[in-house]
Amino acid sequence: MNDLTYAIGDIHGCAGALLRLLRRINVHRAGRPARIVCLGDYVDRGPESAQVIAILRHLQGDAPNAITCLLGNHEQMMLDAYRDALGATVWLTNGGQETLQSFGIADPEDFPHDVLTWLSLLPTVHEDALRYYVHAGFRPGRQGIDPDVSARLWIREPFLSAAFDFGKHVVHGHTPQTSGVPDQQAFRTNLDTGCVYGGALTAGIFDETRPGPIGFLQVDRDDGSDR
Repeated sequence: MNDLTYAIGDIHGCAGALLRLLRRINVHRAGRPARIVCLGDYVDRGPESAQVIAILRHLQGDAPNAITCLLGNHEQMMLDAYRDALGATVWLTNGGQETLQSFGIADPEDFPHDVLTWLSLLPTVHEDALRYYVHAGFRPGRQGIDPDVSARLWIREPFLSAAFDFGKHVVHGHTPQTSGVPDQQAFRTNLDTGCVYGGALTAGIFDETRPGPIGFLQVDRDDGSDR
């Protein structure tokens, strides 16, 4: 029996959609061995960042070997906002105000320390036999995991247009697809389908038979419907 991996794209404070997608994953896996990989950007822009973090931490507490949460650029901005005033200014103009409201605070210095510690320990890449999982992508030109952490969190071009074989299929988010449909390419799959902008929250389904996705699960942000 093939183990399954469900990779979840950018959540951005949409806790209701996350819970519905997790329920769909549980039904779909039907008791089969499975891992969940969340690709980062749990916070900002949406109204329920604190709740999203709580859900993910609870899942990790219950089954630490069954879920991997990666750091996204918005989590990095949130950490930077706690550390210095310039970081706070940048973050607040990129959806940070909604995150403060979800925690019921007015200043990044008031974030719960356990939340900041959890964020600071998140990895920026995950690897299995056939795939690399990362928030944004890698710099083209060399196979394997890009050693540049900033690229893993922030890159768009030339990653998106290079059609470069990194040696394994790259599963990522970071660049929202306004169509609401995952972007499937020969060497990469983008699972950010713009949930916070009214699109879908997407989980790509992967197994041991092929590098790319074998299917997708999607839920809408607002009306709770499945796709």
